[in-house]
Amino acid sequence: MTENPHDTLQEQTFYEQVGGEATFRRLVHRFYEGVAQDPLLRPMYPEEDLGPAEERFALFLMQYWGGPRTYSDHRGHPRLRMRHQPFRVDRAAHDAWLANMRVALDELDLAPEHEQQLWSYLTYAAASMVNTAG
Repeated sequence: MTENPHDTLQEQTFYEQVGGEATFRRLVHRFYEGVAQDPLLRPMYPEEDLGPAEERFALFLMQYWGGPRTYSDHRGHPRLRMRHQPFRVDRAAHDAWLANMRVALDELDLAPEHEQQLWSYLTYAAASMVNTAG
């Protein structure tokens, strides 16, 4: 009996299908390279070094997409809106965040269906973080 390659894909998480930890770390690293140069977003990160924020975001995305549960093991429930509440997230910040994420995502060169699934989530997540009109 031969194994159907489609069955294997069905059993894999999105995290595994796109290349696992290395893919998410590349995405988040490239995103934070953009954030470091972005005059609107950079002030939202009070830490001088963006490394800790980069690590938290990478761990969160890996867990969300079916990877290890390291994020929750260290930080508990994500509570994204609560964690972002101290920051003024308006439409301009939303747009800047997505612009930087778009660059990072495009550089991954994912399969179109994976790119679309990830982008749909990221646009939804960005919209849900808006907490200030303007």
